[in-house]
Amino acid sequence: MTPSAASSGPGTPGLDIPVVTVAPGGTATTTLTVRNDSDIVEAYSLEVVGDCAPWSTVEPARVSLYPGTSETVTIRLEPPRSPEVRAGETPLAVRVLPAEHPDAVRVPETTVHIEEFHELRTELLPRRRRGWLRGRYRLAVRNEGNTPVQVGFTPGQAGEELAFAFSPAEPRLEPGESAETGLRVRTGKPVWFGAPVVWPFTVVAAESGEQDAARVDDSVHRPALEAEFVQIPLFPKWLIALLAALLALLLAWFALVRPAVRSAAKEAAHEAVQPRPTTAGDPGDAGGTGGTGGASAPPGARKPGQGQGQGQGQSQGPGAGDGGTGAAPGTAGGQQSSATIDLKTSGGETKSGTYKVPEQSVFGVTDIVVANFQGDEGVMTITFGDRKITTIALETFRNQDYHWVTPIKISADDTVTIEVTCAKPGTPATGRRAPGCHEVLNVSGVLGRTDP
Repeated sequence: MTPSAASSGPGTPGLDIPVVTVAPGGTATTTLTVRNDSDIVEAYSLEVVGDCAPWSTVEPARVSLYPGTSETVTIRLEPPRSPEVRAGETPLAVRVLPAEHPDAVRVPETTVHIEEFHELRTELLPRRRRGWLRGRYRLAVRNEGNTPVQVGFTPGQAGEELAFAFSPAEPRLEPGESAETGLRVRTGKPVWFGAPVVWPFTVVAAESGEQDAARVDDSVHRPALEAEFVQIPLFPKWLIALLAALLALLLAWFALVRPAVRSAAKEAAHEAVQPRPTTAGDPGDAGGTGGTGGASAPPGARKPGQGQGQGQGQSQGPGAGDGGTGAAPGTAGGQQSSATIDLKTSGGETKSGTYKVPEQSVFGVTDIVVANFQGDEGVMTITFGDRKITTIALETFRNQDYHWVTPIKISADDTVTIEVTCAKPGTPATGRRAPGCHEVLNVSGVLGRTDP
């Protein structure tokens, strides 16, 4: 570029600067010719002033000229690639200060044309969303270019299962300005059962009208932002498995457990009302003649005339039995009778309950039924008078019954005793752990009068 000379008075340089075009991030140069039209030797200091000063330099920054001579200096322009350097026309001025005649300072000006550049910074958050039908995302966009732009968004998905909605759809951004756009992704059909379905998709952020590649430097092919929408089923696998297990338990209860419980209850009730045949024999032999245990209904329900004390049940007197008639050996006569001992024991405690044979009577025991309906843990000992009949671990049964063909005779004023050591209370049908152990003993046989 060859500048044209300009004349001036004594001590004033002749100055002229050509117009220059520069791209942000690049470098451009122009020249300035300084001529000494005075009649003395003059030194000139040169400095760029104005908007271009931060990124412009003069080389050399000081020249000395004899009268009638000139020198050309270089002005180097290096604007940064930043939104702060706006595209368009920007004035360029250089202050030329003579050392001998500072009042003759000159500020020649020209115009710098700064080219446009386009750059968008985008981010999609989060990269993965889970939901039944829809998911929400955020698109952060920043205009890193040096000219205002209007941004549009283009979604992409392999199929047509997803629908996309942007709000706002086309934000307008000044250089250096940021904005946030909401993205809503929605599926058309729910997933009822099975594993979650993953729907990958992409979003491309571009300037409106960007298809005109002549005005875009490096942003024609925008990178796609990748994300996923994970559609979860309405009924997950674990819920289906739980429902199937509950249904299987319910069917097993009605098909197996309930009929067995009802049958055992009927058998226990039938045995309680049937008279037992009695034969003479030595009561001492009864301790080793235990019958085989079987399931029976808990004898917790007592008949009229049977009371419950603190840890004991009271005996049913003669004549209040089930109507059977018969006499135990060594008695003047007798009839069927039964008594219930209802015993509650706190955890870690040992407690006993008794039934006392009435005066001038003898009780020929043929049957006992023990109920541990809570499923308690511990030890129970059954004693007739001073004879220990059996010791049972509570956790080994819920209902247990024993029967003897030869009655075990208990004399007047002797007792039937149960002693329970409660190690751990069980859980009854209510589903809540009981505060203490609870056992019931029903003893039945023939109660008769002693011989005079």
